[in-house]
Amino acid sequence: MSDFAARRVTMVDTQVRPSDVTKFPIIDAMLTVQREDFVPAAQREAAYLGENLDLGQDRVLLDPRTLAKMLDHLDITNNELVLDIGCAMGYSSAVIAHMAEAVVAVEEDEAMAAEAQEALAQAGADNVIVHVAPLTDGAPQHGPYDVVIVQGAVGELPKALLEQVKEGGRIACLFMERGLGEVRVGYKRGGQVSWRPEFNAGAPVLRGFERQAEFQL
Repeated sequence: MSDFAARRVTMVDTQVRPSDVTKFPIIDAMLTVQREDFVPAAQREAAYLGENLDLGQDRVLLDPRTLAKMLDHLDITNNELVLDIGCAMGYSSAVIAHMAEAVVAVEEDEAMAAEAQEALAQAGADNVIVHVAPLTDGAPQHGPYDVVIVQGAVGELPKALLEQVKEGGRIACLFMERGLGEVRVGYKRGGQVSWRPEFNAGAPVLRGFERQAEFQL
């Protein structure tokens, strides 16, 4: 077993399973996908730490526990289309690709999108499309989606993304308010999304997802 393969097992055994994530497809994907291949070369050694990995420009690779728990609550099945917002270098999309029928991975940073394309091809994730566009826009031309997941925190969610959730579908986001973060899962019924709080986590708020200041009279 390579050193990185051993670290993957340790990651799952110390960060994922103890967080009550036991679904086989998630465990299997996180043991299979080589996280070190989806981070900047200088950070390969830090790929399996139990914390968000800084990618610069207020972007992070979410820590394994947070991603695993989001996926656990979303319960993606193999006939579903998933929109992965802010895929960065493609790790989350590679993991989701093991569970979903197909993934549309949105990345606005062209350099990161190119890295994602290459790393996903190397990993054999041929059911992922990398779509270069502002994260706030999503990818309406490929939707609507059974599941939407956002890889980073939001203060406010753009309406455009909520509109891309299929009727009966779901969306997971990490909402940050006054420095405290909570992952919520939204369920779309009758055109409206109702949110359920699931667990606490933290990450920087993505650009364009800041809460709009409310005018005070």
